[in-house]
Amino acid sequence: MDFFNYDSDEEGDQDGKMSEGSTSEEGESALEATDNEEEKERPDSSDTDLEIEGAERSFTPIKGAELYREACKLVGVIPVSYFIRNMEEPIMNLNHHGLGPKGTKAIAIALVSNTTITHLELEDNWILGEGATYLVQMLRENCYIQELNISNNHLDTEGAEAICRMFNDNISNIRAIQLAGNNFREEAAPYFSESLMGNYRVIELDLSHNEFAEKGGELLGQLLANNESLEVLKLSWNHLRMKGAVALSAGLRTNGTLKVLDVSWNGFGNEGAFALGEALKVNNVLAELDISNNHINNEGTIKLSKGLEVNGTLRILKMSHNPMTVEGAIALITSIRRNSKSRIEEINISNVLVNEGFVRLVDVVCEARPELDVIYGGVGGHITKKQELRADPMKAVQNYLDKNKLRLWDFFKKMDKEGNMKIAVSEFRKAMMQQTKIPLDRIQVGELIRKLDSSKTGLVDYSKFKVETPEQKEEEEENKEEEP
Repeated sequence: MDFFNYDSDEEGDQDGKMSEGSTSEEGESALEATDNEEEKERPDSSDTDLEIEGAERSFTPIKGAELYREACKLVGVIPVSYFIRNMEEPIMNLNHHGLGPKGTKAIAIALVSNTTITHLELEDNWILGEGATYLVQMLRENCYIQELNISNNHLDTEGAEAICRMFNDNISNIRAIQLAGNNFREEAAPYFSESLMGNYRVIELDLSHNEFAEKGGELLGQLLANNESLEVLKLSWNHLRMKGAVALSAGLRTNGTLKVLDVSWNGFGNEGAFALGEALKVNNVLAELDISNNHINNEGTIKLSKGLEVNGTLRILKMSHNPMTVEGAIALITSIRRNSKSRIEEINISNVLVNEGFVRLVDVVCEARPELDVIYGGVGGHITKKQELRADPMKAVQNYLDKNKLRLWDFFKKMDKEGNMKIAVSEFRKAMMQQTKIPLDRIQVGELIRKLDSSKTGLVDYSKFKVETPEQKEEEEENKEEEP
C-alpha cells in the first residue's frame, strides 16, 4: 500500500467565505494549501496567508524579529524573547518553552526566510501533529536548517505522516532529526518505512522511546535493507522484541551505510542475539552496536560471539544489563582474541561480575590489542581481599614530565597525528599501553582516560594544556595586525 498516494486536499469553510474581521480563524487555516485557492482575494488575506509557499509574499516588507512579532499577533501568542534575541545564532534552543501548535506556527513563519539557524531544538513543546505540519511546510522553503530535534512533542501518527511526506519528497536539507518519545505506534511504522527507503538526505535518525512493537520492527527492518543514506539509527525502548530483532538483523545484513545502531531495551532475547550474530558475519560497515538490556543470557552471548569472530568493522559493543555471567563475558573476549582482523575498541558489560581468570584473559588480549577497553562490573572475591593500591596516573605522568623537564602539552603533542590538539581515545589508550617510560597498567590508563575525557566524547582534548611563550604571543599579535 502506498501510504503517500492519496488526496491531501482539506475542506475549507462551508460557504467558502470568511468575514474580514475573522483574523484568528484565517490564522488557524492559513497553512492549508486548498484554502488559498478557494478564498476570495481580500486586502487582509495576504497578511493572514501563512502557506509557506506564499509566506515570502505575505510578509515581503518585514523580516526577522519584526516578522516574528507580527506572526505572534496573527496567531494570538506571546513572543518568545529568547527566540528574538538569538535569531542570528546558528543554534536555536527552544526546548521546554510550552510553544504549542500556535507558537510553533509563529516560529515557522519567522524561519521561512531565516538564513543563520542551522540547528533547531524544539523538544517538549506539545506541538502535536498540527505543529509538525507547520514545521514541515517551513522546511520546504528553508534550506539552511540541517539538524532538528522535536522529541517528546506528542506528534502521534498525524505528525509521523507529515514528517514522512517530507522524507518521501526529499524536499528539505535536514541531515539529523530526533523524533524520540512521540507516541509513534505500529500504525506509524509504514510511513517511516516507505518514505525513508528512497530518502537520500537524512543521515541521523532517532526514533527511540516510541512503541513500534514487533510489527513496526518488521517494517523498519525493510527500511534498513533498502535505505542508502542513514549512518546513525536509534531505536531503543520500542518493544521490538524477537520478530523485530530478526527483521532488523536481516536488514542489517544487506545495509551498506549504517555505522551506529542503538536497539537497547527492546527485549531481543537469545533469538535476536543469534540473528545479530549472523548479520555481523556479513556486515562490513557497522561500527557501534548497543544491545544493552535485551534479555540476552550466556546462550545468546555465545551465539552473538560467533559473529564477532569474523567481523572486521565493529569498534564499540554495548551489552550492559543483560543477564549474562562471566561465562558469556569470556566468550566475548575469546571471540575477539580469535579474530585477527577485529577492530573492537570497547566492550561494555558493566553489570557483569567477573573472576580472576577473566581479568588475566583481558590482560593477555590487551597486550596484543592495547586500544581495547573492557568495562565490567567488578571482580568476585575482592570484597574480602585488600584492594591493591595504585598510584594516581596523572601524578605519575606529571612526575615523569618534571623529571625530564617537559611540558604536559608537549607530551600529548607527540601522540597527535592529526595536529588538531585532539587524540582519539583508542589511539591514546594504545599509545599509553605501548609506552615504557611511565609505569602504568591497564587499570591506570583507563582511569587516566576517564579524567581526560570526562564528558565521554571519545577524544582527549589537550588544547587546554597549551602554554604560549612570549615569542609565540608576539607572533600571533603580528599576524592579527597583518590581517585586513
